[in-house]
Amino acid sequence: MKKIKKILLITPPYHSGVVESAGVWLNVGFVYIAGSLRAAGYDPVYYDAMSYWHGYDDIRRRIEGEKPDVVATTAFTAEIVDALKVLKLAKEIDPEIITVIGNVHPTFCYEEIFKGHSGYVDYIVRGEGEETLVDLMDALSSGGDISKVKNIVYKNNGEIIVTPSRGYIKDLNILPMAWDLVDWPIYTYRTMENSRLAIVSSSRGCSQQCSFCSQQLFWQRKWRGRSAENFVAELEFLRDVYGVNVVMISDETPTLDRRRWERILDLLIERHVGTKILMETRVDDILRDEEIMWKYKKADIDHIYVGVEATTQETLDLFKKDIKVEQSKKALQLINEYDIVSETSFVLGMPDDTKEKIRSTVELAQFYNPDLAFFLAIAPWPYSEIYPMLKPYIEVWDYSKYNLVEPVVKPKAMTIDEVRKELGLASRDFYMSKLKNLERLSSEKQEFMIKVTKLIATSSYLKEHMQGEMPEEIRKFMDRLTVKR
Repeated sequence: MKKIKKILLITPPYHSGVVESAGVWLNVGFVYIAGSLRAAGYDPVYYDAMSYWHGYDDIRRRIEGEKPDVVATTAFTAEIVDALKVLKLAKEIDPEIITVIGNVHPTFCYEEIFKGHSGYVDYIVRGEGEETLVDLMDALSSGGDISKVKNIVYKNNGEIIVTPSRGYIKDLNILPMAWDLVDWPIYTYRTMENSRLAIVSSSRGCSQQCSFCSQQLFWQRKWRGRSAENFVAELEFLRDVYGVNVVMISDETPTLDRRRWERILDLLIERHVGTKILMETRVDDILRDEEIMWKYKKADIDHIYVGVEATTQETLDLFKKDIKVEQSKKALQLINEYDIVSETSFVLGMPDDTKEKIRSTVELAQFYNPDLAFFLAIAPWPYSEIYPMLKPYIEVWDYSKYNLVEPVVKPKAMTIDEVRKELGLASRDFYMSKLKNLERLSSEKQEFMIKVTKLIATSSYLKEHMQGEMPEEIRKFMDRLTVKR
């Protein structure tokens, strides 16, 4: 029996150049986990190795310096390789360190993990971690029966043990959070000067059934929301105590409950919270809220991502998006009408895709007219509903490439290299078209688009295509507009 006190929560040092070009983003899941651990009497340490851009030598020094009893990490599929390296490193430093991993990939791929990595993975936490990790620490500290801890996986005498599932946390309002453990100065939103950026959660779950996504499985198509009062009070707390002036709502569908969502907007307006809000939601929720979009704007909703994903009804139906093609354009139009930054994405590289189909998608993306569009490579996550259909076409088996950036599925009529090139050209052509029409936008959006395009062209995974082939007249135009400001 080992008395546990210090638990080091480490984000794996994984980078793909996608969201990193826009800002430095904290791991809100660890803020919740740390809060629950501390409330139970443990000493959690939040170490965001990813955001610090730390390598394994840095991580080694931090583990040696902290001397933790437990090292816990997290992994979606593209992160799993680096996450496992973190746990292996912890065991090399001290074999007595207990190692734990959670999040979506370990939740579903635990057999594969224990098959190849059981020497340095002690426990896997499935699903939500706040209650499960505390129960696991309590059992380990007291010498209790590990098999009684719900929602974990471990190995015993060579056998993989999967304990029964627990229900989802019913009241999200009561979860403690450890915001004081966050090293706030490093978290910034690069398109906004003097920004301090937080990731916040107003709800958990997703009731949709998109076939390429992990969320419907992870949450079993269930959804729970914090009260509007509780959530808005947290934004005020972050503003007043830590100087947070921009937040990203991490929820898949914060707007699902119309009454709750409108109450959030009303409170943001009534209390003059003033924090800029970045968020994502569904096309049909935007259409539902057409008559209250003015509240979105007045509540400082600054940036809305809606997942269009495809420009043909056939592909939308395959993805089980449950929307019509024409609805996507209408939703983006509504967002633009209120001068809110509109963003969407298109999933490409499917088995039947061709160069012509991809280029047609780009033309339609320009017609839809979002401010930002990202052309993503389909990622065949092994737990997704669409995986069996994609598996025969997978050419790359390295999980670190399953990041929506690197194509890993080979279409019937294209090579992987051709898909990669077309995705790059798609982004280049879309943003060049946006820049040519920049003067049609409001001055506020013009300024945003100049900043974000420069970031994409110099700091993101698209820089090779954007920098190398940006027409000189576009470059001069951007410089001229920048000088005007």
